[in-house]
Amino acid sequence: MSNPENILVCDGLVKIFKTEEVEVMALQGLDLQIKKGELVAIIGKSGSGKSTLLNMIGGLERPTAGRIYVDGKDLFAMTEAQLVSYRQNTVGFVWQNSAQNLFPYLNALQNVEAPLYFKKMSEKARREKAMELLKRTGIDHKAMSYPTQLSGGEQQRVAIAVALAMDPKILLADEPTGAVDSKTSDMIQDLFRKLNEELGLTIIIVTHDISLANKVSRVIMVSDGKISTEKIMKEDYRKKLDELSTENLKEMDSHEEYSVLDKARRVQLSEEVLKEAGIDSHMVRVEVVDGKIIISK
Repeated sequence: MSNPENILVCDGLVKIFKTEEVEVMALQGLDLQIKKGELVAIIGKSGSGKSTLLNMIGGLERPTAGRIYVDGKDLFAMTEAQLVSYRQNTVGFVWQNSAQNLFPYLNALQNVEAPLYFKKMSEKARREKAMELLKRTGIDHKAMSYPTQLSGGEQQRVAIAVALAMDPKILLADEPTGAVDSKTSDMIQDLFRKLNEELGLTIIIVTHDISLANKVSRVIMVSDGKISTEKIMKEDYRKKLDELSTENLKEMDSHEEYSVLDKARRVQLSEEVLKEAGIDSHMVRVEVVDGKIIISK
């Protein structure tokens, strides 16, 4: 890992899933770098490889080939015991399904306290920290409520508080707004942005929801197991995020889009770009005109 600003580096990730009848390549030499304190959305269609990538970053799956470095450490050079510690202390998880996030037989406060039992803390300190996290996520008024007594958005706020309990360096969210309505989705997106700004926390959100692009500084598009394009938020738009409504934001040009040049000097063009250019062949003409690369039929 050459750049100390990077908290995450994925180097040539390949993941092949095999059964007796079929072999599927979920990741095809994916490269990615994320800096400390970035708020990133990874977007792609179902089957694009985005959830596989998130599971690898979380230490839940090993790559078939390639390496992942988190905070300067080679993730898959770790022993199983070290990986367990990594999942407990370095990354926090928020899943789409509340059943994966919360214990149904514990109230909100007890759910946040649960991971803190891994730390040497007094009962008073544990309870104070749990309440502080519920307050930070705006759900402290429901501390004594059980998951079944909470709405989907409220459950996700508790889940985020649980994920923050061990002071992770990276927060991973897999489709966190997939089971809520658009208004609640906007509130959860705003909460992620607030946590990113106030805590300097690196947050990686995997989603198929394109509207998330309005609220994150960097959008990474995954297609066929590789990164095809990236979108970077414009500075003037960033300054207006807190001033404008969600509807007004949708009308603004928020991000600049870039195609990604991989290590083999290859560029993957999206289906939308090819369709707009009228290209339907596997062969294209490439020219350099006045310092610009022109791709045509």
